[in-house]
Amino acid sequence: MAARATGQPVTFMTAVAIIALCAAKGPIFHFSDTWQLVINTSTTIVTFLMVFLIQNTQNRDSEVMQIKLDELIRAIENAHNALLDLEELSDEEIDLVRADYEKLAQKARAELQRRRT
Repeated sequence: MAARATGQPVTFMTAVAIIALCAAKGPIFHFSDTWQLVINTSTTIVTFLMVFLIQNTQNRDSEVMQIKLDELIRAIENAHNALLDLEELSDEEIDLVRADYEKLAQKARAELQRRRT
């Protein structure tokens, strides 16, 4: 919900308006140390919170994409169901699976090259 709201054009325009308002107040406060502290603290807090919001959104998108890929693998008749939940393997196990598929790709390229000649 928050990610969707912050990604809307109206939110962007509101942020631009707030920035313009803060910049316009600078001369009124003679760009004092307090004014700078308030601006810097505000932007730091917003940036800090947005990092977590963006990370949450990316995690959610990744999980949804993984579920969709799992369903495609499951639904295809000759697919290797062992690839379901591949993201749950350790890095070493993933490297072994990747090596197997790299070998398959090399064989396929060699076969394609053999057919061309």
